[in-house]
Amino acid sequence: MNTKPVSSPVAATGRLDGKTAVVTGAARGLGRCCAVRFAAEGADLVLVDVAEQLPGVPYPLGSESQLDHTAKLCRTHGAAVVTAVADVRDPAAVEEVAAQALDRFGTVDVLLNNAGIAAPSGKAVHELAEDEWELMVGIDLTGAWRMTKAVVPTMIEQRSGSVINVASTAGLVGYRHFAGYVAAKHGLIGLTKATALDYAPFRVRANALCPGSVRDDPLHEGRMLAEIARSLDVDVDEHEEIFVQSQPMNALIEPQDIAGAAVWLAGDDSRQVTGTTLTVDGGFSAR
Repeated sequence: MNTKPVSSPVAATGRLDGKTAVVTGAARGLGRCCAVRFAAEGADLVLVDVAEQLPGVPYPLGSESQLDHTAKLCRTHGAAVVTAVADVRDPAAVEEVAAQALDRFGTVDVLLNNAGIAAPSGKAVHELAEDEWELMVGIDLTGAWRMTKAVVPTMIEQRSGSVINVASTAGLVGYRHFAGYVAAKHGLIGLTKATALDYAPFRVRANALCPGSVRDDPLHEGRMLAEIARSLDVDVDEHEEIFVQSQPMNALIEPQDIAGAAVWLAGDDSRQVTGTTLTVDGGFSAR
C-alpha cells in the first residue's frame, strides 16, 4: 500500500516576531492601524499618545479611552502591550516612555514616529503666528527627533533597530496655506537621512514613510480629512473628491496601505534599506 509522507506542522511566524515597537500617535487613525498590523505580525508594543485635545488643532485628537482600545485590539493578536500618555514635546515624558519600554521589554527594535498634526492655517507664510508655527514644528519635527534621541542608544547597544518617520507628500512638494506642515515634513525627511547616516555603522536604520491623502477610516476613528475640510469651510464630500481627482490612480490611500509599508520597513526584509523615503501616494508626487 502506498502511503503519503506526513509533513510536520510548521508554526506560522510573523514578520515582526520577537520585536518590540514603540508607536506614537497610537490612539486612533494611522497610528492605531499600524499598531494593530505590527501586533498581527508578532510585535510587542509600547503605544503612546497625547490623549487630549490641543488648542489650535481643528479636528479631534486621540483620547485615553481610544488608546486603551488600540491596546485591546493589539492584545487580540497575542501582543504584550504597554500604554503611555505623553506629549512628544515634553522631554521628561519622552524619556519616561523609553524607560517604560526598556523596563517592560528590555529592548526597542522599532520606533514609528507617527505622532503629528495636519492643521491648515488658511494663511500665507508671513501671516502665521508664532504659536501656530511652534505647535506644528514642535510636534511633527521636534517630537520625532526627541523620540529618536530617547530610543536610539538602546538600538546602538544591540546593534539593530528601525526608525520609521511618518512624513507626507508635503515633505516632497509644497501646498498653499500649509507652510508649517510643509516645513516640518520636509525637515522630517532631512532628519531621517541624517539619522540613517549617523547610525548605519551600528546597523540602525532610518526611513521616512510618505503617505498621500489617506481616507478617513471609521474603523480606526480617523476624522482628520473631514475636519480639515470643515476648518476650510468647504463641503466635505467635495473636498474628498478634489483629493481623489488629484491622484493618478484615482483613489485615496487606505490606512492599511500605509500600515503594510510600515511593517515592511520595520522588518528584516528591508534590512539594507536606510535613508530612503517610501512614498505611498498613488503616484501623486510622480508628476
